[in-house]
Amino acid sequence: MRMLKILAVFLVVLVLASGPAMAAEPQPQTLCPVLGGNIDKKVFIDYQGKRIYFCCPGCPAEFSKDPEKYLKKMEAQGITLEKCPETKAK
Repeated sequence: MRMLKILAVFLVVLVLASGPAMAAEPQPQTLCPVLGGNIDKKVFIDYQGKRIYFCCPGCPAEFSKDPEKYLKKMEAQGITLEKCPETKAK
């Protein structure tokens, strides 16, 4: 009986510890990775199959200097980038 209680406590702790990570939903990009302003959906670049939005026309050039830096930052924030739209072959 004591072993059953220990097992039950262990399972409860395991579920509580992993709950937030499992429940976290992907966050859409709403802020510019360079300056942190609100994104303008007309200002973007497609990078490695993902679409990255920016707040102003100067930010894509800055992003391109070190894209991995900005991608890691967005990943750490739980941001899920949109996939690039597929282009139709003619």
